[in-house]
Amino acid sequence: MTDVRVKICGLTRPEDVAAAASAGASYGGFVFFAKSPRHVSPEAARALALEAPVGLAKVALVVDADDAFLDEITGRVPLDMLQLHGAETPGRVAEIKARYGLPVMKAVGVGAEADLPKLDLYAGVADQILVDAKPSQDAELPGGNGLAFDWRLIQGRRWAGPWMLAGGLTPDNVGAAIRLTGARQVDVSSGVEARPGVKDAGLIRHFVEAANAAHPVPRLV
Repeated sequence: MTDVRVKICGLTRPEDVAAAASAGASYGGFVFFAKSPRHVSPEAARALALEAPVGLAKVALVVDADDAFLDEITGRVPLDMLQLHGAETPGRVAEIKARYGLPVMKAVGVGAEADLPKLDLYAGVADQILVDAKPSQDAELPGGNGLAFDWRLIQGRRWAGPWMLAGGLTPDNVGAAIRLTGARQVDVSSGVEARPGVKDAGLIRHFVEAANAAHPVPRLV
């Protein structure tokens, strides 16, 4: 068992799903957002999810999705979690949890100390929170921009439930990010890509190895 749980987001090809699982990732993410280069259709995501081995939790990333679209993807794709990456209110998060019976992770963008209260707000209603870099006002994508934030903003902070660190993580910096923040879960997308939407198996492996090296698994003597 690994000490740090890794999410490889933006999977678009069967070989990328296989690489994530083989490297020891805990989560595989499918992006349902048309503007993203990692966007997949419900049909494509279903095929990918059905090929995912047991042990790789399948996460759907959506942005301000309505019930009709959520009905479609949850009806077609065997999912383990919904990731809300838009401007969903706490009330909307609660509605989605109640309607679909799946764990819900809410992404919260952090760029300054003024953003931190939102983490506490959503931690009280979501099953997990994703602490991500806050995109610029003119950014077309709510995440996956390869941007990091000042990790010192959350140094020593903890919330009621599980949380995941995201935003500009790479095989080169994930160890430092984990050591500074104490994160036990990390999310990566563009940081393990050969080009937008296409993952690199070697980078995935190096990322998972670097994440786990930051928190060595205790030996049982």
